[in-house]
Amino acid sequence: MTTLLKRMLRKEDPSVYEVKDAHLVRTLRVRDFLSLGVGTIVSTTIFTLPGAVAAEHAGPAVILSFLGAAVVAGLVAFAYAEMASAMPFAGSAYSWINVIFGEFFGWVAGWALLAEYFIAVAFVGSGLSANFRGLIAPLGLKLPNSLANPLGNNGGVIDLVSAIVILLVALLLSRGVTEAARVENILVVAKVLAIILFIIVGATAIRLQNYVPFIPKYHLNPDGSAFGGWQGIYAGVSMIFLAYIGFDSIAANSAEAVEPQKTMPRGILGSLLIAVVLFVAVALVLVGMFKYTEYAHNAEPVGWALRQSGHGIVASVVQAIAVIGMFTALIGMMLAGSRLIYSFGRDGLLPKWLGQVNDKNLPNHALVVITIVAIIVGSIFPFDELSQLISAGTLIAFMFVSLGIYGLRRREGKDIVNDGFKMPLYPVLPFLGFLGSLIVFNGLSKAAKLYAGGWFLFGLLVYFFYGLRHSYLNKNNGV
Repeated sequence: MTTLLKRMLRKEDPSVYEVKDAHLVRTLRVRDFLSLGVGTIVSTTIFTLPGAVAAEHAGPAVILSFLGAAVVAGLVAFAYAEMASAMPFAGSAYSWINVIFGEFFGWVAGWALLAEYFIAVAFVGSGLSANFRGLIAPLGLKLPNSLANPLGNNGGVIDLVSAIVILLVALLLSRGVTEAARVENILVVAKVLAIILFIIVGATAIRLQNYVPFIPKYHLNPDGSAFGGWQGIYAGVSMIFLAYIGFDSIAANSAEAVEPQKTMPRGILGSLLIAVVLFVAVALVLVGMFKYTEYAHNAEPVGWALRQSGHGIVASVVQAIAVIGMFTALIGMMLAGSRLIYSFGRDGLLPKWLGQVNDKNLPNHALVVITIVAIIVGSIFPFDELSQLISAGTLIAFMFVSLGIYGLRRREGKDIVNDGFKMPLYPVLPFLGFLGSLIVFNGLSKAAKLYAGGWFLFGLLVYFFYGLRHSYLNKNNGV
């Protein structure tokens, strides 16, 4: 038992990761990370979640849910910024926790994030598909139910649009990070302009009575979840939190950052700040245009609200740019997810071929895996069951990273050099980041927690029956 624990808790030498990741070319700058961050955070969710959360949980107070989630995300983002500055390795939380707390805890944090990337790619693909179908519907074009919906949902077999766009993004990423970043930068600008256009035009259709009552009276929904009161706002925070988790996708690519001590903190914190402003503005306008109950079970509320208020042309323009812009989230998520899978293969916790790179130093084996899994997930799970499942795994990783700051500070100046960003108000803010993540996790649905528990049980089986036996860390230490 003692030997087993020693093997599980062995910590990777940070200098080893520097060597292992040396073949990944450092080409990404602050503007690239801002685009990656904004493109990933401001994804499908900005066009879907404000309406869904308002209708299901918070009413007009959805704005408070967005702000509450932003506070927690901001606390964790500070921890991420310091970690990425001190340890700019591929794999983000997985690699950091492996260094700070040991291999087993690194695996748990990384496995949690892997659920995020698998499901988030499918989630964004589903949202893109819904908006695309809403865009072409006025033209009299409609896909048959078998090709428009996930398996078993309204006669669906596969969401064909989602599968195609995921494949297209995979092909782009297989050509290299530089090309993907160039496309990302252009599309992010277009998407932000589309969001601003919606805010300006939608503001002309606001009716103040739609904000009353701002916090509806509390009651339970038929499914047992909370609506109205502070309980509804809290339920909204847990559902909305997935909107802000995209900054992890920045950190996952820190091994490819130019001057990571500067670029990583600026990219992480800057993109989150921009995203919060855009999310709150969209939510404020959307719930002011129509009563929140109108957005129930609506997968594309932004386009719907514009059309219903007589701005059909603007709706088409916004949705067309939004659909194209959703590629940015897929680029960010698939890029980060492939780097995480590569990190597992790099360390032997998953088959070593996943940690191999091609002649252009790209981990395309890992890219193939996330592409296939995301398409399968998107073909099985309907849109409205995916959102909270993303948050569950990510929040667990966020708790690890927040607590990891304490271990990092004890080693800075010793085997870890950090002459870059430091989290302010230490040691208070790391604890608040952990506590906030725990509170948000507690507010997730029972189904989300159940699925998360099943995912971690599967992860433990993989670790003990494969990862522990094939780990390069333990082999190199002669155990």
